[in-house]
Order: sequence, then structure tokens, then C-alpha cells
Amino acid sequence: MRDAVVPPVLVLEAGRTERHYWRDLWRYRELLYFLARRDIAVRYKQTFFGIAWAVVRPLATMLVFTLVFGRIAKLPSDGVPYSLLVFSGMLPWFFFASALGDTSGSLVANSNLLSKVYFPRLIVPISTVVVPLVDLAVGLVLLVAMMVVLGYPPSFRLLALPGFILLAFGAALGLGLWFAAMNVKYRDFQFVVPFILMFGLYASPVGFSTKVIPSQWRLLYSLNPMVGVIEGFRWAVLGKSFAPPAEGLLLSAALIVLLLATGVWFFRRTERSFADVI
Repeated sequence: MRDAVVPPVLVLEAGRTERHYWRDLWRYRELLYFLARRDIAVRYKQTFFGIAWAVVRPLATMLVFTLVFGRIAKLPSDGVPYSLLVFSGMLPWFFFASALGDTSGSLVANSNLLSKVYFPRLIVPISTVVVPLVDLAVGLVLLVAMMVVLGYPPSFRLLALPGFILLAFGAALGLGLWFAAMNVKYRDFQFVVPFILMFGLYASPVGFSTKVIPSQWRLLYSLNPMVGVIEGFRWAVLGKSFAPPAEGLLLSAALIVLLLATGVWFFRRTERSFADVI
């Protein structure tokens, strides 16, 4: 006679919330996958251009920035085509901006799910940050094609790109966790994020190199965490002449780690009230 199968036992322990939360985050990893796949499908379903939006948006912005900064303002491009300089800065910024915008409203967009079932709420914003990676992958293919056509073939430095993408991921998730949690209680924060992104586009070295910033101000300028990410991304694409200062890159990385740590802390602190408020 075969041994009877013992059903799993659910044990509720008082005072162990924190430990079980991180264990549950791993147990519910399939939910993260399904939420990310759903968001990707929704983004491109019933659209005229479809995934071509991942190419149209940065290309159109690149043309405007090249005209304004390259032709009219005549900012230096350090010997590379200005369009390539702009596009290499545009890709990490668009990834960050898209991820931050989506993450900040992710809890409100999934309010029905949050109020009905239990799962670690961190899964929702994390799955949202995954979606813009698809746009980034499409943009990278176009970037490599531009490099080949313009006579700047990829080098071994491209191997460093995942590290800078990870930094952009951390910056978007860290700041997004703050705004997502605050947006549950104060809905006007949904208007704050677009303003920050509009201001940040021009405050970040997207349409120009940080070499136009006076040397005595560059370290202070690196308090914008995306400065190190964009300049590192540009170095990996265009070569050592665009290498970011080590102290500026370390400062940007440290700020991103701080943003991510405090974002998780604030999110966990306010998470219990989400279902009641949302």
C-alpha cells in the first residue's frame, strides 16, 4: 500500500512578517513573470505602430536634439556624429523615464488585485520596471546599426552595458517605489512625476556631453544619479574619450543604492495600508 500524501501545512507565526515577506517574494516569482508579460501585451495590443514606438520616440527626439544642440547651439560632440552622441544618451534616459512613469502609477493601476488577494506588493512595481527593457532592447539593436553605418563599430566596451542598465533599473525602481507608495494616498503625485521627467530630460546629459559643464561643477552635477548612468552608457558605446570621471560615477552609483534602499524601506513601511486606502 502506497504511503498517503501529506498535504502542505500553512503555519501562521506572529512576529515573523519580515522574514516570510522576502521568502514569499521568491515564492511568488511566477506572478511577477505573468504581470510583466501582461503589461507587455497590453502596451502593444491594438496599436497602430506597435513595437515601432520603441524606435520612433527616441529617433524623433534625437532629431530635435541634434537640430537644437548640434546645429543651432553648436555644442561640441568630441569628434563623433552628434546624432550618435544624442541617441546613446537617449536610450538609458528613455528607459529610466518610462520605467519611473509606469512604476509610480503601478499600484493604482492594479488596485483591484491589491484589494482582493495576498502577495508581496513589491512584485507589482518590479514587474512594471521589467516592461521598458523590451523597448531598450529594440533601441539597442538600432543603436548598433547606427554605429556600423556611421563608422563606429561596437567594441568590447559594450560588455559593460548591462552594468549601466542595472544602475538605471535601480534608479527607476528606487524612485518609483517612493512615488508609487505616495500615489496611493495622495493622487496628485501622478502629476508630479511627468514634471520631474520633463525637467530631468534637460537637466541630464542627454543632448550634450558633461564636458560642457565647468570642471568645478561636474561633481555637484553628478548628484543627478542619471548623469553617471548616461555617461557610462555613452563611454561603452563611443569610446574612452567619453569616460566618466571615477568620482562622479561612484557618486551616482552610491546615490542609486541609497534611493533603492530608502525606496524599499518606505514602500514596506506603508504597504500594510495600501488595500485600505486604494
